[in-house]
Amino acid sequence: MASRVALLFLLCVLPSMVAAIRLHKNPFCVQGRVYCDSCRAGFETSATTYIPGAEVVVECKDRNTAEVVFTKKGVTDSTGTYKIFVDEDHEDHICNAKLVSSPQSNCQEAAPGRDEARVILTRNNGIVSDDRFANSLGYMKTEANSGCAEILKQYQMFDEEN
Repeated sequence: MASRVALLFLLCVLPSMVAAIRLHKNPFCVQGRVYCDSCRAGFETSATTYIPGAEVVVECKDRNTAEVVFTKKGVTDSTGTYKIFVDEDHEDHICNAKLVSSPQSNCQEAAPGRDEARVILTRNNGIVSDDRFANSLGYMKTEANSGCAEILKQYQMFDEEN
């Protein structure tokens, strides 16, 4: 009888105790911003505005088959910043933050090369923090704002000085 109780304890109670005691890891926090390129410059300028209510998705694909294995959506806050929490480690996957949609009717064209940003979602890379920062994602206005020529000239002047 005692051996049966001991066996029952080993098979049922002990594993559940170990699972309850085991520390749960914090989720990764993927964060970045979504902007509207008011000058159609292809990069952020002093005329850039940030888009509240833009939808973004974190998408991970299998490194070998390119099959999507994980997706999670998020929405930007009033400052154009999104935070998407990811519970799983994706060491063997290629993960990107990607644009989904913009609520601004005059700024819905994704900027070439700014429609997605690579995000590393593993703890096996030496990064201690759970925060993962993605490059800014951007849309372009349908037509450039007036005054953009002057702004872009300023950037050109800075380039000529170097």
